[in-house]
Amino acid sequence: MNIEAAEGFRARVAKHAALGDPARLRIVDLLTLGDFSPTELQAELGMPSNLLSHHLRTLEDAGLATRHRSEADGRRSYIRLAAGALEGLVPGAEHGARRVLFVCTRNSARSQLAAALWQQVSEIPSTSAGTHPADRIAQGAIDVARRHGLDLADLPPRTLIQVADQGDFIVTVCDKAHEELPGLGGIHWSVPDPLRPGTKEAFDMAFNDITRRINDLAPRVTAV
Repeated sequence: MNIEAAEGFRARVAKHAALGDPARLRIVDLLTLGDFSPTELQAELGMPSNLLSHHLRTLEDAGLATRHRSEADGRRSYIRLAAGALEGLVPGAEHGARRVLFVCTRNSARSQLAAALWQQVSEIPSTSAGTHPADRIAQGAIDVARRHGLDLADLPPRTLIQVADQGDFIVTVCDKAHEELPGLGGIHWSVPDPLRPGTKEAFDMAFNDITRRINDLAPRVTAV
């Protein structure tokens, strides 16, 4: 971990530690709505001034809150949420990639859906492949994609050997492909195979699962 990354990690630790107390978490919740004087916070929280002062110092030290003097009455101060206070409270960017490659066994449903969904939320290119590709994309995958405004009909399943390139960030989206390719690197999503039940509900569940995972991953991958 380089110095910059280590400092960022320590800052995240400090913020999480500061928010581990219910009163401080409540203060930050209030500050997301607006600025409060210490007196107003004391009334809102029902706590003694010395305890509130302790909590506010902890939040300021963690970079979560700042205070400034009132323009109307210089004896009064207001606490506000610090600029960028909530940055780093969710996991930061962890991976650099020229392209994201989604892999499943048949390249007929989950990996194709993942590649199409990725293109909706990221500028980083995406593609898909299979360890043992099918002849065509599953009709259930085409149908669920169409219900959500995606078109998979003309995309042929392809082998991993045909598609993989150095610099790909690989995401396996089925257990069989993941276990067939030990040491491949990247990450794994254990998405249940919708082809086994073959129902509309199974494809909807897979689509929703992949959508959620795509939305969580995309902000953590940066272009290289």
